[in-house]
This record gives sequence, structure tokens and C-alpha cells, in this order.
Amino acid sequence: MVDFTPEAKSSGKGVTSPYHRTEHCENIHEYRSDNKVGVIGIDVSKEHLITSKGRVRKFTNNEEGYEKILSMKPNIIIIEPTGVYSTRPSQYFKERGVKVLQVSPNLLWKQKDVRGKKTDFYDAEKLENMVNNAREYTHNPLKELVSLYLFMKDIQIKQENRLKRTLFLVTDDEKISEERLEKFSKGDFSDVKLYQLEYTNTVLREIQVLAKTLLQTREELERVRGMIEEQVPEDHVLLTIPGVGRLAAGIIIGVVEDIKRFPSPESFVAYCGLDPVVERSGRVEIRKGISKRGNKYLRSLFYFLALTQYSRNPTLLKFHESHKDRLKGRKLYTALARKLARIVWSVWYNNKPYEVK
Repeated sequence: MVDFTPEAKSSGKGVTSPYHRTEHCENIHEYRSDNKVGVIGIDVSKEHLITSKGRVRKFTNNEEGYEKILSMKPNIIIIEPTGVYSTRPSQYFKERGVKVLQVSPNLLWKQKDVRGKKTDFYDAEKLENMVNNAREYTHNPLKELVSLYLFMKDIQIKQENRLKRTLFLVTDDEKISEERLEKFSKGDFSDVKLYQLEYTNTVLREIQVLAKTLLQTREELERVRGMIEEQVPEDHVLLTIPGVGRLAAGIIIGVVEDIKRFPSPESFVAYCGLDPVVERSGRVEIRKGISKRGNKYLRSLFYFLALTQYSRNPTLLKFHESHKDRLKGRKLYTALARKLARIVWSVWYNNKPYEVK
């Protein structure tokens, strides 16, 4: 007797290979709950996790969704790092005994399907097959501290700019010293010559509030700075570079995490947004400054160090002396920042102390 029962699709009945689609079915069949599914690729967004296996492939990016994925009993989970949205599930899975790997977004894009399709489901499947190209996820507490420090630094700059703008409305003296901030925060404007205008009293109230807030921000910044410096190992190779202190080293480590992500100094320079933009037309080459496409914090840090610390670094000092007649102002210090980024990459990537060449 011929069995006319159709091949199981989404019901999970009669499934022989529970992790593969049938020829005419777009659903993934139900997994066997008593067996581990091995490797699962997960595409992450703020709201959802899309898996490469399981009858249901779309889960909420919260504890309920994490537990449903864990019920599939995966041995390895591969995730594309997407900032905070992938950090929480990665840490959650790791703390429950699952090995979590991460694949660079650039590498995933290079593996784009030849049919030109790019969807969350295809990305999840591609991740599943990239075990050999992934690196193990590790929580880096320094990263969170650096992120907080840079965030607060941005707030501090905005507060200072706002305070200067407000001071301009009532006085010609816009200096912001620690002593003056203390007085302003208490409503003491006795040493300031004020314009007596209709809005003066309202503006003075704003100055008092801004001064209090700015003092608190500066105090918290110092605390976070100390925590960052404590996280930098005493023998870290970056500290051998003249002009790179513990805070600068901590910021670089916290932002970059793993220097091995950058196989060449050029790739690291590009990540910092310090790579030159060059346009060519025939034999004519036109340079249009730097790309500024990379990490703005590293770019600002390297420029600041190049501007203030180049004389302490023999390599940068030599570069400065040999190029100061040809390059002027920002162009010179941008070139020095790019040189410093290359030095940082070389020292850190090769794990060898800085040496003058």
C-alpha cells in the first residue's frame, strides 16, 4: 500500500533531518530537544535574534528569547558583534556554559551570497559556517569604562560650551577656572562685572546650575579616569611608547580591544580615520585630507598626542623636523598622528617594546 502522507513541513512529524529545509518548504523543522544542535549562527538586532536552526527562527532580544535558544542545547553560538545589542546576549550565553564566537561584520559582508541576497536569515546561516573565521567572545570591563569616560567627556565639552555662551550674555569675562566655578555654583558673582539687563537674573540662575553640573562631571571624570588607569597592566607594551600614558593606553585598548583584527598598519590607520583621501585622474594625483571615516575618539586622541607629546617621542620628533618646512599647521600634526597610529599598531601587534629606529 502506498503511503500518500506528504513530507513533513512545519509540523515536525516524520522529520528525518530536523535542521534542514525540505525542497518546497521555507520553514526549519523542529529540533530534537534531547540532542544538541551543535553550531547556531545568530543575526542580532535591537529587537530580535534570528537563528540559523530551529523550527522557530525569530526570538526576542531579551531573557525569554535567550532561554528559548538555550533550550535548543547549542554547543557553539556564532554572533556578529553589533555593539550593545550583541553584548548582552553574548554574555548571557557565555555565563550559561555555551561557547560564544564573534565574526567581524566586514568579514561577514565579504561572504555575501552570490545571489546578492542579504537578509537576517541568510546572515544567520552564513555565520553558522564561519567557525574558523571567528574569535571567542570575551567580556572586556575596560571597554565599558572607556565608553563611559568618552561619553562623559563629550558631556563636559557641551557643558563648558554652554556655560561660555551663557556667560557671554552677561559679562565680557568668560574664563572658566575651578575657583570661579565653585563661586558660581554658590551663586557668588561678586568678582564678575555684569551687564545689568532685563534677562540678567535668569541667566545668572542658569550659570549657577551649569557650574554645579560641570563640577560634578569633572569630579566623576577623574574617578573614571583612575579606574581606567588601574585596568591597564603595568607591563603593557603600549606604555613603552614615549608620550603614551596610562590613560591614553587605556582608551586605545578599550576602543580597539584586539589589535589582531587589523592585519596591517594601513588597516589600523583607516580604522582611526587618518588615512589620506587620494583622487587620481590620469597622471594627476590630488590629496584631499583624511577620510575621517573611522573611530573619531582614536583620531582625536592620536592628534592630541601628536600635538602635545611629539617632542618626547624620538621617531615623531625626527618626522616633525624633517617635514615642518613642507607641511604646516594641522597638516603636519595630522601626519604625525598617522605616524603615531602606525607606531602603536607595530608595537602592539608584534608585542615588542618601542625601539628608536
